Amino acid sequence: MMNRSKGSSLLLIVAVIFLLGGCASQHSADENYYLVTTNKQIPYWRAAGAGFLHAATQMKVKAEFVGPDTYDPKAEQLEFEKLLQKKPTGILVSPASGQLMHADIDQAIAAGIPVITVDSDSPESKRLFFIGTNNYQAGVMGAQVAAAQMRGKGNVVIFTMPGQTNLDDRLRGYRDIFASYPGLKIVRLVDIHGDPRVAFDTTEQIIGQKKEKVDGFVCLEALAGKEVGEVLDRYHVTGKTVVAMDTDPDTLDWTKKGVIAATVAQKPYTMSLVGLEMLDDLYHHKLRSLQQNWAQDPFSPLPAFVDTGATLIDKSNVDAFISAQKSATGK
Repeated sequence: MMNRSKGSSLLLIVAVIFLLGGCASQHSADENYYLVTTNKQIPYWRAAGAGFLHAATQMKVKAEFVGPDTYDPKAEQLEFEKLLQKKPTGILVSPASGQLMHADIDQAIAAGIPVITVDSDSPESKRLFFIGTNNYQAGVMGAQVAAAQMRGKGNVVIFTMPGQTNLDDRLRGYRDIFASYPGLKIVRLVDIHGDPRVAFDTTEQIIGQKKEKVDGFVCLEALAGKEVGEVLDRYHVTGKTVVAMDTDPDTLDWTKKGVIAATVAQKPYTMSLVGLEMLDDLYHHKLRSLQQNWAQDPFSPLPAFVDTGATLIDKSNVDAFISAQKSATGK
C-alpha cells in the first residue's frame, strides 16, 4: 500500500513537471511576425517565404510574407511603414536599399519591435543583426570560376543593381579577384533595375551589334543569368563565359546545358526559417534594450552576422542539386 502511494506521488510529480515544461514551451497566441521584401514573386523569394511560413507552422505563430510583386524599393519601404502601425512581434526585412530603409528600421527598434535583416543588409541602421550569405565570399567564389574559365583574360560585362548592399559586396569580391589578373577587365556595369528584360536586351545588343568585344557575362543577382543564357542560345553563340547567381529553374537548366558555367546557390529558405526562430527567441527572452549597440558588446547575447552559406553549382553537380531541391520542397 505504501509503495503504491509513493508510486502515485511520483507519477503526479512527473506529470506536473511535464505540464509545466509543456506550458513553458508554448508560444503566445498574439505573436505576429512579418517577412518584408521586394519582388516577392520570383522563385528566390518564394523559397524564402516557404521557409518563413514553415517555421511559423512548426511554432504555431502568426506569420505573413509581404512586399511588392515587382522590384520596387519605395513600395517595400511603404509596406514596412504600414507594418509599424500593426505593432508586430518582430520583422525580418531584406532592404532593396539599405539607405532608404535606414530610418524606418530605426523607428521600429525605437518602438520596441525587433528587426533582423536577411539576404540584404542595412548596416548603418539599428537592426539587431544580419542573416544571409557572406556576399563578398560569394563574389570571390564566382570570380574564381570566371577567371579560370576565361584563362585570366577577357572583357566582362556585369549585371547588378547598385546600392543594394549584398550585390555591392559581391561586386567587391569580383573586383578583388580580377585585380590579380591584369588581362581581365570589367568593361560595363549594367543596372537592370530589377527588370530581367534589361539583361536580355543588353546582351542581345552586345551580341547582335558586335561593336564591343565581350568574353564573359557576370550576373550578381537572380534575374539576369537565364536571360543571358537565352540570348546566347538564340544566337547560337558559344565560347562565352557566364557566371550566374541563385537557382531559378531556367538558370539551372542553362547550367545543365553548359551555357552557364556556374551559378552560386544561396539558402533563402534557411535565412527566413532561422530568422523567424531567432525573432521568436527574442520575444520569449527579451533583451535589456533593443537600442544597445550589441555588435560592439563583447558579451552580447546576439551574433553580429549569421552566415547561411553558399554552394557553387556547375554541370558536375547540377543534377544532384535539382534532385535535393525537389526532395526538400516537393517541387
